[in-house]
Amino acid sequence: MTTNGNLRGRILEQARVLLLKEGYSAVSMRKIAKAVGCTPTSIYIYFDNKDALIHALIEEGMELLAVDLGSASKLDSAPRPRFRRICMAFLEFGIQNPEYFQIMFLLHPEKMERYPTDKYRRARRNLELFADILREIRGGSSFDTMLSATVLWSLLHGAISLHLAQRLDVGLPASTFIEQVVEHAETMLLSESS
Repeated sequence: MTTNGNLRGRILEQARVLLLKEGYSAVSMRKIAKAVGCTPTSIYIYFDNKDALIHALIEEGMELLAVDLGSASKLDSAPRPRFRRICMAFLEFGIQNPEYFQIMFLLHPEKMERYPTDKYRRARRNLELFADILREIRGGSSFDTMLSATVLWSLLHGAISLHLAQRLDVGLPASTFIEQVVEHAETMLLSESS
């Protein structure tokens, strides 16, 4: 049996590992407890059910992403370099944290409870950061900048997904691919702002 020191963190870590290895349907509180070395009852001290535990994993990843994006955004005061930096930060986060990325954006179990509204609003800050920079550079309505930010977001997501799925030509260096994704994002931004 494990001690209570950071039991919640160990539960989250093992849940993340099991989710990626076995999938949502195959993971149970009992399996997580066995992997952690605690009783299933111990998990319920921290999480009401499996979905609450998965929501905590998503929230943890979104908070880490927010820190990375915020740090990248603070490195430049000019909006265009900030835009480039947050695009790179997003791509680097996804590539360096594939477990988080998959759980945050690619895990779609049919029977999981809907992500809580308050957590969704906090997670949405990451997308809104992109929209804010686009609004600063190009102006436009909130709807237009949020739509453009979502299109940009999909470009970045697609690049990370291809990289993680190892669907890129092996002769194409990952760093070159990532750099080109950011350059194309900038080109889209520049053409829309002129």
